[in-house]
Amino acid sequence: MIAHIHKHKNQLTLTSFLLIIAGFVAGGLGYGDFKNIALVIATILAGVPIIIKALQSLRMKAFSIELLVTIAVIGALYIGEYTESSVVTFLFLFGDYLEARTLAKTRSSLKQLVDMAPQEATVIRDGNEMTIPVEDVVEGDRVIIRSGGKVPVDGSIISGQASLNEAAVTGESVPSMKKVEDKVFSGTIVDNGFIEIIAEKVGDDTTFAKIIELVEEAQESKSKTEKFLNKFSNIYTPGVVVLSILVYLFTRDLHLAITFLVIACPGALVIGAPVSNVSGIGNGAKNGVLVKGGEVMDKLSKVDTLVFDKTGTLTKGKPEVTDIKTFQAIAENELLTLVAQAETISEHHLGQTIVKEAKARKIELTKDPIDGEVIKGNGIKALIEGRRLVIGNRKLMKSENIVLSEEVANYAVGREKAGNTAIFAAVDGKVAGIFSIADQIREDAQRALAQMRENGIKKIVMLTGDNRHTAQLVSKQLGIDEFHAELLPENKVEHVKKLKEEGRIVAMAGDGINDAPAIATADIGLAMGEGGTDISMETADVVLMADKLMQFSHAYSLAKATIRNMKQNTYLAVGTVFILLLGVLNGSVHLASGMFIHEASVLLVILNAMRLIRFNRKNTKLEAKLQPETVQA
Repeated sequence: MIAHIHKHKNQLTLTSFLLIIAGFVAGGLGYGDFKNIALVIATILAGVPIIIKALQSLRMKAFSIELLVTIAVIGALYIGEYTESSVVTFLFLFGDYLEARTLAKTRSSLKQLVDMAPQEATVIRDGNEMTIPVEDVVEGDRVIIRSGGKVPVDGSIISGQASLNEAAVTGESVPSMKKVEDKVFSGTIVDNGFIEIIAEKVGDDTTFAKIIELVEEAQESKSKTEKFLNKFSNIYTPGVVVLSILVYLFTRDLHLAITFLVIACPGALVIGAPVSNVSGIGNGAKNGVLVKGGEVMDKLSKVDTLVFDKTGTLTKGKPEVTDIKTFQAIAENELLTLVAQAETISEHHLGQTIVKEAKARKIELTKDPIDGEVIKGNGIKALIEGRRLVIGNRKLMKSENIVLSEEVANYAVGREKAGNTAIFAAVDGKVAGIFSIADQIREDAQRALAQMRENGIKKIVMLTGDNRHTAQLVSKQLGIDEFHAELLPENKVEHVKKLKEEGRIVAMAGDGINDAPAIATADIGLAMGEGGTDISMETADVVLMADKLMQFSHAYSLAKATIRNMKQNTYLAVGTVFILLLGVLNGSVHLASGMFIHEASVLLVILNAMRLIRFNRKNTKLEAKLQPETVQA
């Protein structure tokens, strides 16, 4: 029965409105009794859903707005104010309808994401091509996607190439070219081309499914402001009832007391913060920024210090081998083969760059198990073809008692000053060569950092495991306040702790893997990871899906705008109630007109929050000043 009434609430609202119109027409024609009957029926029809919600709240030991309206309407009927009782119940239901419609719009970003989810997949099984529901795809399936088709699962391309629109995942509208061995993500669209992929993540494990889940959870989570307002309303609502009783005791005017009761409803106050939160998080999702909840948004808006990892964060994270210098009687390709074979046990981006270089030169690497050890933050040790290899930085060479000759040391410093990372490769206790690896600073790094400084960031720090010369070069190019080089993951944690002890609110941005401890230590952990690695999506407070620093700037601006919007809504709600109550006490505001203004204030805070859906901070003066530069790092 209750569910049936709620289902037909809109019809009850419309019927109530028609009865009120009929009542006023009858009154105008002199049929006073018919007018009263129509208005009483209108009051009852519109009042039933309100009374039901009030009783449900009472069972939960909560004093809701519906309870205040119920008390006021019963009082109005008691004193024969049928016009006001019917108008109040109708306006409350109509306001509820408008709130639901506008709140649905604030969740439009999430709805767009859900609508983008693929429903079917074309797979090859037993040599036959078939179309199946996306939930039936299993890991290892060969999946075909043609032009205009949606990628149904996460996977790797095994044949073909295509231009993909990845806006659903990264927020980036510019199509991206994908070829064999590239990763593709569920929810992206093949603009042009043909690809065949091997399914690696299916169902709820896909990146796209995780994005939807994270955004849903974030929009449900509450900010500190919301939590405070919820507690406040639990005290405020019974307080209003007590004040109304006091008004009646002092004035002996039941009509005035009832009016006071309705007008003091904290509707706009209660809804203002949640709707800002939902709109802000929805905007972030639409622009490829996952902000994990209202509290994260609140804390992000207060950040005054940024800490960055270098490689993969300030730089593109796509390093290349620029030079291989040998120092012993060993051929370049022979050294590359040995080192690349050893580096197959490492997940570090520099090690994988050497493996990539070997593959580019068509060097065959065996898949046999390697007898080796990863030295975290320094390099690796391995036994390859009976030779003892030590590959890594100066610290590793020193700890393994490998002497760097003057020629080796000078060459390494020269390469580092030119912006390269020097990787030492020792064979059987002697340095056999140096691999020079260079990355490029992100085109948007300078622009993003300048924009965030302008928006309130006071200090920017870079922490890197790379050498001092390269770190200094990047720091100088980007105008970074402070840098620390040749750090281990635990050293980064110490630096973040030190900044927090100084009273700073710190956001740490890294690749979400080796920077995970520092990211977890910071007030706000931010992960840069295209498509969102499992680790980054689960551990970071904010995830940038398109791997762009301008998204970080957008997230920071959005957080400030969202919290500012919450405050505006709170001031507007409190101010409206205060002015209305003054009007009630001096006789200038009546029950129906006060209820109308009250509902208008609720809609106003929702409309104000909806501005966040279209929020997109642009600073054309800054854009003109800061043209993107390609800098070798």
